[in-house]
Amino acid sequence: MTDKPRVWVSRPTFPGVIARLEPHFEVTVEDTERKLGPSELAARLARQDAVIVGLKDRIGAAEVGAAERLRIVANLAVGYDNIDVDAMSAAGIAVSNTADVLNESVADYAWALLLGAARRMTAAERWLRAGHWHATEFKAWLGSDVRGRTLGILGMGRIGQAIAHRAVGFGMPVIYHNRSPLPEAVERACHARHVDKAQLLGESDFLVLALPLTPRTRHAVGAPELALMKPTALLINIARGGIVDDAALAAALRDRRLAGAALDVFEGEPKLHPALLTLDNVVLSPHIASATTETRRAMTSVAVDNVLALFGHGPHAGRPPNIVNPNVL
Repeated sequence: MTDKPRVWVSRPTFPGVIARLEPHFEVTVEDTERKLGPSELAARLARQDAVIVGLKDRIGAAEVGAAERLRIVANLAVGYDNIDVDAMSAAGIAVSNTADVLNESVADYAWALLLGAARRMTAAERWLRAGHWHATEFKAWLGSDVRGRTLGILGMGRIGQAIAHRAVGFGMPVIYHNRSPLPEAVERACHARHVDKAQLLGESDFLVLALPLTPRTRHAVGAPELALMKPTALLINIARGGIVDDAALAAALRDRRLAGAALDVFEGEPKLHPALLTLDNVVLSPHIASATTETRRAMTSVAVDNVLALFGHGPHAGRPPNIVNPNVL
C-alpha cells in the first residue's frame, strides 16, 4: 500500500496505456471482463479516488454513496447514459468521456452495416454456410443499390458528419435532422441539407441514427416514425439502444413495412428482442462500431489523460479535456 491516490479500471484494456498512471497512482485493473452488481460496484468505488469504467458499469447515486474519495468517473465511451451525471455532479464527482477519437471508426462501421444490409450479406452468408448455392439463379439474393439513393442522418454531430462525408463517394444526396441546423459552412462540407424529422423519415432510402440516448431521444424512432418511412427503406443504428423501439421495429420488419435494418445497439442490451433473431432482413452485431485496435487504444488513452489531468499531471494538467459536467471543477 502507498499514499498515492487509487485508480480502479473496471475491465482489461491496454496495459501500456494504463501504465502511464502508475507513477502517480496506485492502479488496480480487473483481469476479467464482467458486469458487476450494484453492491459489488459500490464496494469497488468506495475505496477509489478515480475510476475508469465502461458501458457495463451503471453508476448512480447509490453506487457512489460511500465513495467519499472519488473525484472522477472516466467513461470508456463517447456516450455516458450508463452514468447518472446529475448524481455525480451533486456528489462533486467529475464525469469524462472519450469524444472525437472514435468518430472515424464508427462512421466506417455505419457504412459497413449499411452496405451489408443493402446487399443482404449476412443472410447470404448464413445460406451459404448451410450448404446452399443460389448464385446461379438470376433473381437470387437481390439487394438494393446504394449509389444515388438518399442518405438520411438523424443526429448530425461529429459522427453523423463523418458518415455524411463518406456519402460523397457513393453519389448520395444527404439530408439530416438536428434540433438546430448546422452552420452553412459545415453543411457545405458535408454536402448535407437540413430537413424536419417527418421529411427525413419520408425521404430517406437509408436512415442512419447517430444521436445520443437521453430521455428526449428514447424511442425517437417508434411505430409512428416507422410508419412514415418508405417500405423500401433501411434503418441503421450505431448510436444507442433505446433510441429505437425494438419491438416496433421487429414488427415492421416482419410485416415488410420496412425493407431491412442493421443494428449494432439494442434496447436492453445485452439482451435482444427475440423477434429480431428470427428475421432474415436485419443485420445484427454486438455493439462493436468502435472496436478497432487503434480506436480502443485511443479511447483508453483519453480516459487516462482525463484522470491524469484532474490530479494535475500530464499535458492537460488541471484541464481535463473531456469533462461532461465541468461545473464540478
